[in-house]
Amino acid sequence: MATCVTQHFVYNDQDFVRHVCRSERCGRCSRLSKFDSMLRSGWAAKMSQGMFRYHLGDLQTRILPGGSQFVIQLNIKRGQDRRKPQEILSIRQNFDPNQFNFNKISTNEVIFEMSKEKIIEPHSGPHLKDGRGHSCHDSSKSGFVGMLVVINVSPLEFGHCLFIPNPTQCLPQILSAATIQTGIESVLLSCVPGFRVGFNSLGGFASVNHLHLHGYYLDYELRIESAPSEPLIPEKGFYRLTKFPFGFLFYTEGLDLSAVSCDICQLTDYLVRKNIAHNLFFTRGCSPRIGFHPDSDRSGVRVIVWPRMSVFGAKEESAFNVALCELAGHLPFKSQEEFDTATENNVKHIIQKYLLPEEEFLQLQLELIELFTQSLI
Repeated sequence: MATCVTQHFVYNDQDFVRHVCRSERCGRCSRLSKFDSMLRSGWAAKMSQGMFRYHLGDLQTRILPGGSQFVIQLNIKRGQDRRKPQEILSIRQNFDPNQFNFNKISTNEVIFEMSKEKIIEPHSGPHLKDGRGHSCHDSSKSGFVGMLVVINVSPLEFGHCLFIPNPTQCLPQILSAATIQTGIESVLLSCVPGFRVGFNSLGGFASVNHLHLHGYYLDYELRIESAPSEPLIPEKGFYRLTKFPFGFLFYTEGLDLSAVSCDICQLTDYLVRKNIAHNLFFTRGCSPRIGFHPDSDRSGVRVIVWPRMSVFGAKEESAFNVALCELAGHLPFKSQEEFDTATENNVKHIIQKYLLPEEEFLQLQLELIELFTQSLI
């Protein structure tokens, strides 16, 4: 794929949306942020141009009765028409240039390129403005290739896109601190509480071994935004979720992004070394320090890490594959019958099969506490 990208979205900390709220009394964001406007309009334009494998339309959606409040959606086309996933054999599988990767996609699938403004480089050249008044420049002149934002041609929901860092470096699907930080920053750049970002490791239902994050809009509240937790190492902002499905939680309001991203990467690096598959979910959420308040402010970002059982080879056929969105409580179903007959108990039963056994999870928790404690010394 050629690296020439016509639009380049440049941002800095001043572009972060500091106040987002779920409660109706707060009202909706009257104006989209620059990031939202560029992503939503660009994505919608490519849908109208027929760049996707299917037309998404309005997905049939319902909330399953029960305490988990699972959001389930019927998305038959994604099950039928999505690209065949790669065969994954290892969490540390090397990048294979002969397999499908994001350097082989059409340039028409690129929405924009994004990068964070470097304040220490004031003479990097003037910014241009595109037709919508967004900061951009011709990256072919700058020679800089940052985070590509491209459409997912088999979308889960409106705005489903992929964030691909420096695609020509051919990085395997293993997280870096910089990629984690961009994921958090993307959520902070949106004024929409329903904008989510996520990551599937190899063995955690990643379908392409080329480093990428998913992003999409889901206009429904997820319980994960306010799920209760208990502190493990408060100095690191490291918590454990106390409700199903159990996972680890980090929280930031955008003032400590480099440190938080490095801590999260320290955890995921440990999981890679231990050959433990994992899924991450980045979402607006309330602070774990204030307890369970579903209607509270969503000014911060919750990053949840779920260690899980690995799945290699061909994907199992079930109502849904348990990856980043399913663990967060958003479940796309492949058939009308399964969608109509789903219950909270059935959903939990499927998810439970992919989670680490309790004994293994608790042992991992002890190891991570020791890991982070050592880094405090």
